[in-house]
Amino acid sequence: MSQPVQPIEVLLVEDDAGDELMTREAFADNRIGNTLHVVRDGEEALDFLYRRGAHQDAVRPDLILLDLNLPKYDGRQVLEVIKGDRDLVMIPVVVLTTSATEEDILRSYKLHANAYVTKPVDVEQFISAVRQIDDFFLSVVRLPGR
Repeated sequence: MSQPVQPIEVLLVEDDAGDELMTREAFADNRIGNTLHVVRDGEEALDFLYRRGAHQDAVRPDLILLDLNLPKYDGRQVLEVIKGDRDLVMIPVVVLTTSATEEDILRSYKLHANAYVTKPVDVEQFISAVRQIDDFFLSVVRLPGR
């Protein structure tokens, strides 16, 4: 008998308001009700993860959706910090970015990203991709501590 699916805490690290809106729409359609937390740059992502400043009461995310092209610290730097920290390393990180360059893909996997997804340009395809990521990590993958 399968266990009931529990909502998860998702951290979206995204500076593009349009991509944030589409991600929110994808999550809103999900019947499970995962919580989506949004930060707009790499510095704020690290503040959220380390519970600093305005994010002192932040929850530990179960999944991170990480754009690569961010202000302050880029996504590659954030990924390197996450995967180099023994307390954060177990949080799955999905790189969700417009970049389809082989260099970015290889570097992300070398930094131990759990998946690399290129953002589709089409709105419906983008929302579908986010839903698939959400469904995969909610229904298929067993997350640490759950």
